[in-house]
Amino acid sequence: MLDVHLDRADPLALHEQVAAEIRRAIADGEAKAGERLPPARDLAAVLGVNANTVFRALRLLRDEGLLEFRRGRGVTVVGGADKRSTVISQAHELVREARRQGYRKDELLHLIERLA
Repeated sequence: MLDVHLDRADPLALHEQVAAEIRRAIADGEAKAGERLPPARDLAAVLGVNANTVFRALRLLRDEGLLEFRRGRGVTVVGGADKRSTVISQAHELVREARRQGYRKDELLHLIERLA
């Protein structure tokens, strides 16, 4: 089962949170290309959300090209490992620019925490 966490206090819609957590799992290799995801109803039960919330998240990810729906086979991961490298390269760029601008590590971390 995927390690998905939702924050009901977060202003981001629940289906967006579910989609973001599955994106992260794919990018981190927790869910690999070719693997099937647990049934949406099972995910919904574990997360304590309506199944339609999970279905909506899965459709978003299908439209992004990360998942594939197949009748009788469920939902399969089709790609996305390169997403992690995109985030990492942008984080490196942020750190380089922050250093160039004179930010210390603790200042940058504080800024990121405020934005997150």
